[in-house]
Amino acid sequence: MKAVSVDSPKLPTVLLVDGSRNGSVARKQVLQEQGFAVVMVPNGEEALEVLQTNRIDLVISDYRMPRMNGTELIRKIRECKPEMPVVLLSGWVSAYGLTEESTGADLVLEKGPHEVAQMVRAVSRLLSRRSRRKPVARQAGPKRPGAKKA
Repeated sequence: MKAVSVDSPKLPTVLLVDGSRNGSVARKQVLQEQGFAVVMVPNGEEALEVLQTNRIDLVISDYRMPRMNGTELIRKIRECKPEMPVVLLSGWVSAYGLTEESTGADLVLEKGPHEVAQMVRAVSRLLSRRSRRKPVARQAGPKRPGAKKA
């Protein structure tokens, strides 16, 4: 595999994994228009290589791909990067019974007329959830009964 270069280190970077070049190019264009850097690969093996060598913020994977399907890819991602947000796409969500629980994805989306809008919302929501910081714990100890406020 040739080295992959992320377009801009300042933009959130989405790894798009899909064996269908036509679908990938259209999704890439939409995501770039929304302000994301996008790396495209055609299969799960290359996706895992990219994840090991690049800063990736979110993965979008098709379900049906050669050699490794989307669920197998998600399982491998969870082994090495358990907190990585993953969106799984399929034209056969209902027929295959694909759910977040059965696939390990953060979100499962059906390909179709509403796919683009749902994908953009999902990516934005998952990345904003990931970037939120946990509140800093208060340093004060527990209150004692009857203690007066300072």
